[in-house]
Amino acid sequence: MPEVEQRALDTCSQQGASYADVRVVRREDESISVKSGRVEAVSLGESEGLGVRVLVDGAWGFASSSVLNTREADRVASEAVRIARASGTALRQPADLDDRAPARGHFATPVEEDPFALSLETKIGDLLAADERMRAVKGIAFTESLFHAQRERKSFAATDGSQTEQEITHVGAAIEVNAVEGDELQRRTYPDAGGGYQAAGYEYIRSLDLAGHAEALAEESVKLLRAPQCPSGRFTIILDPSQLYLQIHESCGHPTELDRVFGTEASYAGTSFLTTDRLDDGFMYGSELVDIVADATAPGGLGTFGWDDEGVEAQQVPLVKEGRFVGYLSSRETAPRIGRKSGGAMRADGWNRIPLIRMTNINLLPKPGKSLEEIVEDTDDGLYLASNRSWSIDDRRLNFQFATEVAYEIKGGKRGQLYKNPTYTGITYEFWRSCDAVGDERSYRMLGTPNCGKGEPGQLMHVGHAVSGARFRDVQVGVGKW
Repeated sequence: MPEVEQRALDTCSQQGASYADVRVVRREDESISVKSGRVEAVSLGESEGLGVRVLVDGAWGFASSSVLNTREADRVASEAVRIARASGTALRQPADLDDRAPARGHFATPVEEDPFALSLETKIGDLLAADERMRAVKGIAFTESLFHAQRERKSFAATDGSQTEQEITHVGAAIEVNAVEGDELQRRTYPDAGGGYQAAGYEYIRSLDLAGHAEALAEESVKLLRAPQCPSGRFTIILDPSQLYLQIHESCGHPTELDRVFGTEASYAGTSFLTTDRLDDGFMYGSELVDIVADATAPGGLGTFGWDDEGVEAQQVPLVKEGRFVGYLSSRETAPRIGRKSGGAMRADGWNRIPLIRMTNINLLPKPGKSLEEIVEDTDDGLYLASNRSWSIDDRRLNFQFATEVAYEIKGGKRGQLYKNPTYTGITYEFWRSCDAVGDERSYRMLGTPNCGKGEPGQLMHVGHAVSGARFRDVQVGVGKW
């Protein structure tokens, strides 16, 4: 174990901590933005530091520093202990951690082409090539192309003998094209509005073929200006993976976070309608076709790792099984309160933040039988919605509204008329109970959310969602004006 980590743990134990862990995190970030044919920004950043978390008489303390030496390790450890003792004066319920074997080992994201070793000229050139093809379409007002890469090298050690090393690499890219006529703007994005991220190397960016999709994307944004408004009423809808992933994020991922259920997140982002009595009474979250799992082992997921930030090994945790609500995203402290072991969902945004319960990869499992296109062919009358444009959901994650960039009419099993400004609304469990078809492996895609916010002070987390598209019956569709 490195001397700085060992020194912090020794100091914590000597000053009365019953448990302590220390994370040393080194993060690299690179971002490139191209707007309307010009390189708008290139950003390169690095940070490193250590965070020390302690448990003293059932109360938590946390402190951090960007200075990595033994003297500073002593100071930070002592500060964390002092904070824990101060927190203990207002303690309502002592923390009780579940047992686990000491975490040991190494994990690294599989990377074929290191995004940080690749020249800036290559990455900028790929963005400019896509941008040029978008701008070549008549009627386009402005365009944007984005690239982002992040790498974290993270070591974790704890007083229970845990010692792990992880190297996690994430990359993402997207193109956006905007057509304007009068006071109306229509936008199209690819691969999705925020979903084009994976745990991988630059090989993933190449697989997106941004330039290859640019022209068709631009043409559709122009067509949207003259397309009719999406009709209102009760419809059968099919959600493309580019929309379904965010539906899962907001109405399935967040309400299953156990700290929300216990109210410790209430002051910032709300609680959850999934109270613990619903775990006991077999609450039907969705139809029997709905199987949702939190899977921190899924290849390519932004929520994939070897161990979470309190040393719990990555695992698969069922949340909804055959429509029935069966589990939560949990921690070593919250899981014992419902008689379970931690599901390994404690994650921190860097070295200077305390871990919180966060999503890993919240996936809607595919169903064998029909591809997404075959589900369309099996639909006589309905709407196909793709690419999120905006969303809103209440603080218990029950009532929601989503807007998508496009909708296509489905008649006789074929996609036809293009509609603009589609919206749909619903109540979470009623919506998921109306699901009567889920695509198979052929349309199963891993998408990412790189900016999931939670906590005070705020933390942004990278989370993943694998989906294949699904059909929902009798959904309220309305018209929005943007």
